[in-house]
Amino acid sequence: MSDSPSIHDSPPPPPTAGDSQTTVANESDSNAKCQTAIQSLSSIVTTTNIPSTISLLLNDDSVSAAISSLLQRPDSGAGDNNLCRWLYDTFQSTEPSLHLLVLRFVPLIAGLYLSRVPLRQPQAGFEAVLLALYAHETTSRAGQSITVNIPDLSHPSIYHESSKPPAKNNSTCLNIAVVSSTLDPHGTVRSTRRARIVGVALELYYSKIARMPRESKLDFCEACEKWAGGNGETEEEEEKSSSRGSCVIGEEEESVVVRSEKESGRIPLPWELVQPIMRILGHCLMGMKEGDREVTEAASKACQSLYLRALHDINPKAILATGSLLRLREMALDPKNQIDHTEISNDNVLSV
Repeated sequence: MSDSPSIHDSPPPPPTAGDSQTTVANESDSNAKCQTAIQSLSSIVTTTNIPSTISLLLNDDSVSAAISSLLQRPDSGAGDNNLCRWLYDTFQSTEPSLHLLVLRFVPLIAGLYLSRVPLRQPQAGFEAVLLALYAHETTSRAGQSITVNIPDLSHPSIYHESSKPPAKNNSTCLNIAVVSSTLDPHGTVRSTRRARIVGVALELYYSKIARMPRESKLDFCEACEKWAGGNGETEEEEEKSSSRGSCVIGEEEESVVVRSEKESGRIPLPWELVQPIMRILGHCLMGMKEGDREVTEAASKACQSLYLRALHDINPKAILATGSLLRLREMALDPKNQIDHTEISNDNVLSV
């Protein structure tokens, strides 16, 4: 074997003048894109001052409240809406910080869009933003699915293999779980594609959720509660309301029920939507700081509403997902599970 050092052991080459010039040019181009986006937003949001940098803009409560107020207007999702056009153009940029700024409002956009679908309002503006997010994820993943390998439990551990190979059967074969299915390019939103397109937008939001402000997570929890059609009722109250609803007979009463569902924001919840919803709620329940109780309480309430909705729809996968998440939250709050077994107890210490 040769004693000469490998290429991996050699020090990296010093940066050249051309590399430094390229870096400066990229930073200048990035700053120019950010300033252009900020100036464009200033002409749309006129009720408050716009910060001079994207990092400050992302966490500015007054600007976020002003944008949220504009998005919640009855005609906000139209194709000629200036704010939707700004969100679309901003996300088309290759600047990551601008992507974060658009993703911050994905919960509100998705919540308003899906809740307004039964009302048959024109929402070409919202659809353009959601399609831009979907196209970005489709391109970055090359349309491929995201999968994980489940370890073979017939082995002694997930790190070692036994000396005797296990018998080949269905239980020992490699199990591949699909986290996100393949993506086909779509240029329009149809009723059969709507849940998948919105679900991919929520998956993209989840990938950056650690950098999202708390108000954005609160918007998502509120949207989930509206989608479930629940108001924080207990399971007994839900059963009573469903039994009362089953006694309603006649076309007039049925039309009242349909109209109330449209006004409440209750929507169908296929697995394409439930899957990313559970991931985001899991972060809000288990991944927040101890002092941020408002987000965890809102997520717990939203998860409870989704659990009652799953029971009402008799959806086994959704029942298992929401029930398991609620159970994990209960276990995390149980004082018995707050013991740190790595600490040395003082009960067995002898004092002389």
